Amino acid sequence: MANTLDTVFAALADPTRRQILTMLLEDDMAVTDVAHPFDMSLAAISKHLGILTRAGLITQERRGRVKWCKLDPDALRDASIWMQSFGQFEAVNLDAFERFLRAELDHDD
Repeated sequence: MANTLDTVFAALADPTRRQILTMLLEDDMAVTDVAHPFDMSLAAISKHLGILTRAGLITQERRGRVKWCKLDPDALRDASIWMQSFGQFEAVNLDAFERFLRAELDHDD
């Protein structure tokens, strides 16, 4: 599970990839439609999509001549469970989580 979490969190570390995931919450999208709002090449978007695919966050499939992207709704389950295991933090309170980690790391010195 650690490798999976590492891969998921690495994929989520990039704001472009997070925005792509947000877009895919609405519906499946063709790769060209995913690329449209970004000021980058189709090749660059394809690299981001590859990272999201390898992390298991999306799937890509060819429908005719068009490649489509689809969000995997269960993809964040392990990461969410891991974060919730800290119980004392709200799922969205990452600042508190960061403070907790810093305190733990300082405590180990």
